[in-house]
Amino acid sequence: MPTNAVSAAKPTYPGVYVEELPSSARTISTVTTSVTAFVGHTRRGPLNQPVRVTSFTEFERRFGGLTSQSAVGYAVHQFFGNGGTVAVIVRVTKAGSGKAACVTLESTEGHSESAVLEVHAKEPGHWGDGLRVAVDYDTACPDDEFNLSVYDARGGAREAFTGLSMDASHGRYAPTVVNAGSRLIRVDVVGEGRPDPSGTVSKPFGHELPDLAVDLKVKIGEVEREFTLYDPDSDGEAPCNVAELALLLERKLRALPDAPGKHAFAGVEVTAFGRRVQVVAGSTDPEDVVRFVGECANDLGLEGSVNPPVFPLEGGEDGDPPGPRDLIGSEADKTGIQSLRGEDDVNLLVLPELAAYENVDDAVTVVSAAQRLCQERRIFLLVDAPNSWGSVDAARAGLAAFEPVRGNHAGLYFPQLQLTDPLTGRLRSFPPSGAVAGVFARTDAERGVWKAPAGTEARLAGVHSLAVNLTDRENGLLNPLGVNCLRTFPMVGPTVWGARTLEGSDALDSEWKYVPVRRLALYVEESLQRGLQWVVFEPNDENLWQQIRLSASSYLHNLFRQGAFKGGTPREAYFVKCDHDTTTDEDIANGVVNVLVGIAPVKPAEFVIVKIQQTSGQFEL
Repeated sequence: MPTNAVSAAKPTYPGVYVEELPSSARTISTVTTSVTAFVGHTRRGPLNQPVRVTSFTEFERRFGGLTSQSAVGYAVHQFFGNGGTVAVIVRVTKAGSGKAACVTLESTEGHSESAVLEVHAKEPGHWGDGLRVAVDYDTACPDDEFNLSVYDARGGAREAFTGLSMDASHGRYAPTVVNAGSRLIRVDVVGEGRPDPSGTVSKPFGHELPDLAVDLKVKIGEVEREFTLYDPDSDGEAPCNVAELALLLERKLRALPDAPGKHAFAGVEVTAFGRRVQVVAGSTDPEDVVRFVGECANDLGLEGSVNPPVFPLEGGEDGDPPGPRDLIGSEADKTGIQSLRGEDDVNLLVLPELAAYENVDDAVTVVSAAQRLCQERRIFLLVDAPNSWGSVDAARAGLAAFEPVRGNHAGLYFPQLQLTDPLTGRLRSFPPSGAVAGVFARTDAERGVWKAPAGTEARLAGVHSLAVNLTDRENGLLNPLGVNCLRTFPMVGPTVWGARTLEGSDALDSEWKYVPVRRLALYVEESLQRGLQWVVFEPNDENLWQQIRLSASSYLHNLFRQGAFKGGTPREAYFVKCDHDTTTDEDIANGVVNVLVGIAPVKPAEFVIVKIQQTSGQFEL
């Protein structure tokens, strides 16, 4: 047993004592490599808030799906179609544009009508005009509390919040409960009193019900029907309380014929609360108001307060697409791409709207800001070639605009993709970054981040053709300039045929020339940065240095075994140095421990040269 072990039990008899000791070895876990952030305009969704989605179906539910106004929607669709698994969506609109739909609920409890509760769509956009809210008093305290239901007539989502109060000291204060729990709405109290219930609410019935064997007339919208409320010959025993009356009334109303294509009568709901009944049409049409008319209805008190079955939200406005300033955003306010600063595990960044900018300088300005963010957050940026690059000559001439942003945290892809637009069924051009990001994700999953996301395996799924068909000679003009070309080959189809960073021009001779080399380094850096967090505040001595060397070497050796590094032995592939040579006495006095890590990344075989010589004679086996 180790001498430094502390015995859990005092030995009292001769024998062998066994204890389990915690391991001092620390493991370094790998991090994600292909979580892709898409920043730009969407139909709906929270503004400037990163939201993770794992499928295009989830994107449709949260952000409204495809729209001709949003390049982001198409890019996300192509990302998942090419193997992407996790996307982070940041909705950005032009500053000052966009408005959330709203409805103001009123109260007549104080015998004078006044606004008491404002209901707003959670997010700006025309989508909010499809929201409907309903109110009822069917609670444990029907004189003080209320229930609020929300229905999205376009998306189908439903929410219900019960036992709400307008008293700020109450445990179920409406704004606190709704605003924290709803994904559709938020509410603000603007007056005193509860909001009036939906539908028609009767006057209070006495402890003994009146004569119910009467004929009633009811109108829902423009449709009027007449029926007998209680028939002793067919309805059995007469109701003896308000709850039984509600059941009888609901059954009779549902039996009445509806207008063609309507569900107003068939879906009627009658609820009893206290000594009252609430009648709500089975419809989300605000025009389907339930009205009981005639002397008999008046005698029963069914002509009480009348409201629509639901209260519709109105006035939502979609925001305009963002401009360059909006996309760049504010670091202090965490808007635009700056909102990603608080988001962990983002590896790729896609800005598909930049390709459509008429002024390429505006796109370059955004790329410059995005690269600064990428360098700080260890993210790789996928840059789309501008729409104006309709030929190889245009690309060579336009590339000069990108000289100020030739960094190694970005790659430029050309040309655009030709795909069938799911909205119109017609062939049109799209920026390639979304599909390329999907290829990155697929390659990482199948081969590893050290494999170049290019070649015959990097096929672009769903792509009909390319906007510019490049020849080998034309490819040879752009590749040395750091432009990643997309090519079409027989039996393979459209594929990614380039793996250079923007700093990968032959003239720059950068050590970060290749995309997989840059991304592998980012992967290792992020893994080590997170995996060595435990070192902080540990005693800075040889014991600590030994644990650091062991943890880092174990992590790197695992990558070496997977083929991430070149070299036939671990010594040739990587090294970890943490000792008195890297951490001096002065460093120790200042609380610093220095770890030196070196790796030998595998560079892609970009040029394969095969030499063939013709010989004469015969070969012997």
